[in-house]
Amino acid sequence: MTARPIRIVPLHRPSELFVPGRPAKAPAAQLTYRGGPLLTSVQVFSVFWGAAWQDPAQQSLVQGLNGFLQFVVSSAYLDQLSEYNTPEQAIVHGRYTGTATITDPAPASSVSDSAIQQMLERQVARKSLPAATPNSLYCIWLPSGVTVVSGNERSCQVFCGYHDRSPAGFYYAVLPYPDCAGCLGGLGPLDALTSVASHELAEAITDPVPGQGWYDDSNGEIGDVCAWQNKKLGGYVVQTLWSNRAKACV
Repeated sequence: MTARPIRIVPLHRPSELFVPGRPAKAPAAQLTYRGGPLLTSVQVFSVFWGAAWQDPAQQSLVQGLNGFLQFVVSSAYLDQLSEYNTPEQAIVHGRYTGTATITDPAPASSVSDSAIQQMLERQVARKSLPAATPNSLYCIWLPSGVTVVSGNERSCQVFCGYHDRSPAGFYYAVLPYPDCAGCLGGLGPLDALTSVASHELAEAITDPVPGQGWYDDSNGEIGDVCAWQNKKLGGYVVQTLWSNRAKACV
């Protein structure tokens, strides 16, 4: 039986903290292309699920996350992904296409991956969210107090975020609120979320169907190799990414 592709941001361990000026270490890795699609000009839409995101106390965080997505899709962070172009697919800057808060249905205190997929597909059908294109990526933010369950794994127990493709063919990233030390990684909520979001964004671009794009059978996707090794870019915390060319996290 083939193992399920690695596609999550794991919980942070203290030894993984990035220290400026210290070379970032990562396991020896070599991403190889498996023939699947890439998101060559990603179109990111930001989805806040739950009325909790409308609380005035959350507006600074909501604005910060949307500002990050607007910045990162046309930044040097995407430029470095051109290393993973294929003869038929060239990765270029993307676009931030907007944001919406979904309150009906409300998320339960524990939501499954299938419930997230159903919410996404229904909201697109209702035109509460824009229709998908081949480059669309829906970033789905869950509020504090909501646990995400994917298979037998739970947020804040095993993972801090992940990405996948829904049965209808929609690409999405799931970004739970960092309610635990393992998903804060010694950072504040905004910085922790931009780190995890950058990880998932890069992986969704280079391996949108997990294991069918650029992948390493032992180490996973471009972000997995460098999990929780962070840097600052444009004032935001982003995770470093594996470079086959440099043989390092950059």
